[in-house]
Amino acid sequence: TKFGDIVDCIDIYKQPAFDHPLLKDHKLQIKPNFQIEKTSMNNSPIESVFGFDKDICPPGTIPIQRTTNVEEKSLLNDHIFLEDIPGVHVAEVSLRKHFGPFYKVSGITSVYNPRIERKGQITLSHVWVENGQFSVNKISVGWHKTGCYNARCPGFVHIDRRNFLGGRFPHKSIYGGPTYEIKISINQDPVTKNWWVRLQNINIGYFPAALFSDLKSADIVGWGGRTRTSAGNPSPQMGYGYFPDGNSVHACYFRYTLIQDESRKTYAPSFYQITSFTDKPKCFGVKSYGYQGVSVGNFLQFGGPGGNCDK
Repeated sequence: TKFGDIVDCIDIYKQPAFDHPLLKDHKLQIKPNFQIEKTSMNNSPIESVFGFDKDICPPGTIPIQRTTNVEEKSLLNDHIFLEDIPGVHVAEVSLRKHFGPFYKVSGITSVYNPRIERKGQITLSHVWVENGQFSVNKISVGWHKTGCYNARCPGFVHIDRRNFLGGRFPHKSIYGGPTYEIKISINQDPVTKNWWVRLQNINIGYFPAALFSDLKSADIVGWGGRTRTSAGNPSPQMGYGYFPDGNSVHACYFRYTLIQDESRKTYAPSFYQITSFTDKPKCFGVKSYGYQGVSVGNFLQFGGPGGNCDK
């Protein structure tokens, strides 16, 4: 790619997902069994999200990014989704459990390039679904700076011939504009129960239902940011390093936040259904502004400068 990443086009039936012991007899699903709604994004190319600019893998093959042994080890040891691990901080909006179960979460987020000052720091923006305690049954999708939490997700079945997890977004937003966005959604297929990942209205692939012990539905879904640093060190920036202020060209945001409940109807959650949480308010903020008109939908912001959050 233009960023120097090496990508191999491999047989779709020989992708790493099928090395997973729980997927030995898995039947490949080429497209989901649900309707797709399309929403426009600001300054964002539809053709390529995280992948090739012009090239495309031949029919019957999919792109897989090469990773080093060091990157693979980093992925396996990444605990950014465990909130009780020292050095992990969050600023997130989620649905209250008693309004579930949930079968979809989506949103359009601004993409930034936050500052990372030392090895081992990670900062990200994501949407997620989870069920049960301890984040055992959880799927998270988004953009991140350093780390490789979504580059090689064990068991993820890749479908799209152009885009691949772990690729780099071609443009980043800057304070005051212009703003670049990406639409992210996680949808459960009502027939197969697989969880599909969609970026920019493109089906990238899915997490098979067989991978999870308890994710027939989600009891929590949400949007927001996380950071991680080694214990005792300053935290990196979240978003673009600014606290929420209601201005879409300042702090990182999600707009058009949508969910799907037991009725299988997609809608924007109401204020009384959500809860906002940040574990270190002096370092990171999060605020939901509710419905902001047809072109924005439900709007929330998160982020902050980081720093010595644990002191």
